[in-house]
Amino acid sequence: MSKRALITGITGQDGSYLAELLLEKGYEVHAIVRRASTTNYWRIEHLLDRITLHPADLLDQLSLIKVLDVVRPRELYNLAAMSFVPASWDQPMLTGEFNAQGVTRVLEAVRQVDKTIRIYQASSSEMYGKVREVPQTEMTPFYPRSPYGVSKVYGHYITVNYRESYDLFAVSGILFNHESPRRGLEFVTRKVTDGVARIKLGLADTLGLGNLDAHRDWGFAGDYVRAMWLMLQQDQADDYVIATGKSHSVRELVEVAFAHAGLDWQKYVTQDPRFLRPAEVDLLIGDPAKAKAALGWSPEVGFETLVTMMVDADLRRLQTPAAPIFR
Repeated sequence: MSKRALITGITGQDGSYLAELLLEKGYEVHAIVRRASTTNYWRIEHLLDRITLHPADLLDQLSLIKVLDVVRPRELYNLAAMSFVPASWDQPMLTGEFNAQGVTRVLEAVRQVDKTIRIYQASSSEMYGKVREVPQTEMTPFYPRSPYGVSKVYGHYITVNYRESYDLFAVSGILFNHESPRRGLEFVTRKVTDGVARIKLGLADTLGLGNLDAHRDWGFAGDYVRAMWLMLQQDQADDYVIATGKSHSVRELVEVAFAHAGLDWQKYVTQDPRFLRPAEVDLLIGDPAKAKAALGWSPEVGFETLVTMMVDADLRRLQTPAAPIFR
């Protein structure tokens, strides 16, 4: 019981890294996956013989209760979400169902089945949106600028509410942007590194991007899942900003990635209005002081190392399609 964890969203970037971390620490790892006609297991293929998958859905309360009753984990990591911000404009209702009501269903299932289960909720720096102060801390007011950000604020506060109302050990990690070779191709970091690799290998001529002046606090996903685990090992449940404390522009990301491949980015990058958001989040930079002090956490992989790692992984993938695309 003490070493059993349940992960929602295991097929995503964070879920795959978290599963690896927990297995290294001797956990019995279980995960919830949605029933689908096709599977999307490429990030966890190398783990399938070491984890147990259970069919359930954040939109279906009874399925969550059933899995919790069967697995009885000590720790539950709720990473499942509609995670791509631009898509939340196209599907605002579904985004709310997963990211807001889905969190409520998870919390309510824990309350009904076993209140001793420790819960990690994946909050997001997108909750800060039009930022009220720089850098952002746990006390910075939220001002979300997308349906995704709004839904994450609900998920964050319903977690706080269940913690304070029902004495659940429920924490939220306010994670700033975290990337890796397992990042989806629709995200700007991966779009850039995949584009650089394609141009380098003669598979593409240009790379269309949106706002090059947007700034983000980018870290490595493998570092950030370690913070999730640390939050659930504490004596008291609390919320933490997880970030590097350093901000970089999309332009800097592009410069590092193209330079690593020996290319002049200005010859290849074009601005595509399709990738501009209706309401932009311009400057996100987190203050991880509380996490460093209370959890002993700090990021190990720097910005340039992260970007070059991703470029190298995409070059390997495109040169040898059968090669693994993760670190």
